[in-house]
Amino acid sequence: MNVIKADFGAEEEAMQAYFREGEAKAFALGNRGPIRFTADGKLDPAIIEAYRRTGFYVFEGAIGAQELDELKADLHNMMDRFPTSRGAPLDHKGRPALGADLAKPVVMWSKPLGDPLGGTAIANGRHPVKMIEPKPTADLPEEIAFLVMGSLQFSDAALRLYGHPGLLAVAAAINGEDFVPFSEATIIKKPGEGSSFAWHQDGTTHWDSPDWGPLTHGFNFMAQLYGCTAANGLWYIPGSHAAGKLDIKSMVEAAGSNRLPGAVPLICQPGDVAMSNRQLVHGSFPNTSQDWRVTINLGFHPRGSVVGVEARGIDGELAIYDNERVRKRSEMIGYAIDARRQHFPDETPHIYRPQAENGESYHWGEAARAKIKDYNLLDILI
Repeated sequence: MNVIKADFGAEEEAMQAYFREGEAKAFALGNRGPIRFTADGKLDPAIIEAYRRTGFYVFEGAIGAQELDELKADLHNMMDRFPTSRGAPLDHKGRPALGADLAKPVVMWSKPLGDPLGGTAIANGRHPVKMIEPKPTADLPEEIAFLVMGSLQFSDAALRLYGHPGLLAVAAAINGEDFVPFSEATIIKKPGEGSSFAWHQDGTTHWDSPDWGPLTHGFNFMAQLYGCTAANGLWYIPGSHAAGKLDIKSMVEAAGSNRLPGAVPLICQPGDVAMSNRQLVHGSFPNTSQDWRVTINLGFHPRGSVVGVEARGIDGELAIYDNERVRKRSEMIGYAIDARRQHFPDETPHIYRPQAENGESYHWGEAARAKIKDYNLLDILI
């Protein structure tokens, strides 16, 4: 792969010092290790404590070598099918582009090393301040693809990851056995060009609710295909998930830069999966490094935060998340569990309680593949 040189200009020295200091803090938090369960099948209480204390946890080595290779192969197949530019109907080989036949665009675009969200009204304006935007090299395109939404319909390997029994058991331990889906996406930050995600907190529906708590808006699993570093990975303010809705614009103004005090980076090796509370103050800088960062996001909510809630979906329309909407969107869990069962027959599949109690069964195959087209239109966005 070509080496693309990029830096932060006059801010380079300060940024590199911030990266070094943040990495040291991250490893001192005590919130990483393999997925562990007690003798009676419960998630290790030490994991729960560390997650509740910091708002994130790194499950080291959660993805095996074979699965990691399969995820990478599917990723590059997806990228090979990207539109040649925003809105283009064809890929670089003249084929119908990824998602061209879907109801809504699924490939999101940014200028290289840019911040497509900060200071905009996108996502209910939850990214109030723009991140630093280094100057890209002249040989880069005007826009790059940085995110694919609804990516389980483009990658069988990602669908199988969604059915990972260890990760689903963690979801049940944190959100309850009747946990429900949120959304899935693949984030791509190429070396020397990957865009940033401005500081923000996720969640739009429950901040003022009397039932609000540190776990209300759910979490994302963040599977790392190439690992992540202080230079290209997500950054967090540990513990901010329990502090309510914070004034991020004032925090950045007080800091005098995008380098928020107390923040730590997510440091992962290839195959690690982070569990990330959506209420944390978090963001990432543009990727001026020489390292790839590709993250597969798989999100889940507590059922009690969802049923009966009115919110805007990916189509922009108001929807009430009733039990049928939740049941329909949760079909992806059933298909994922069966796809994984077929591919990894030596594993013990997760039993998803709502489907087991309703007597629902799912079989992954070509008929199911046709059924899940545009499945992300049913994403549950709270």
